[in-house]
Amino acid sequence: MGRVVVLLRGVNIGKRRLPMAALRDGLTAAGATDVATYVQSGNVVLVPPEAAALRTRGWLEETIGSIAGFEVPVVVRSAAEMAAVVEHNPFPGAGGTRLHVLFCDPAPPADLLDGVDLDAAAPEAATLVGAEVYLHLPDGMGRAALPAALERPLRRAGVTVTARNWNTVERLRDMSGEAR
Repeated sequence: MGRVVVLLRGVNIGKRRLPMAALRDGLTAAGATDVATYVQSGNVVLVPPEAAALRTRGWLEETIGSIAGFEVPVVVRSAAEMAAVVEHNPFPGAGGTRLHVLFCDPAPPADLLDGVDLDAAAPEAATLVGAEVYLHLPDGMGRAALPAALERPLRRAGVTVTARNWNTVERLRDMSGEAR
């Protein structure tokens, strides 16, 4: 199995602390190789052990939960999937911290945005592409209305969701494709 990007949900917020050095060491001890983290918000690039290949997400959630001491939902993307996320950006003029991607697992239904009043959120915009929701937030995430408007439809769809800004998405794409 090749390198994957692991996006942890809800770490290093409040009391849910997980030092990235401890995460790297724990994953390596559990058999993962080529383990690298990016910033403190829970981004890991690694090669899972062969024994985990058929149940990578489950193995990661169990292993990371054991390291952290609390349950940690994850979303996993292959290097090719991360490259596709960057390639299929529906907002090519946006970037940095004004563009965010909601990584979902499983993919939300194609009609996810049908019940969301996108016009009321303008100039903010959202587009669903495969398993990702791209959010163009011209004033940034902090004051944006659209993420809150999407919360209920995403919860109803039963998906695990975690958001990353465009800077992080591009960096993780780069990390997942690099030869180490």
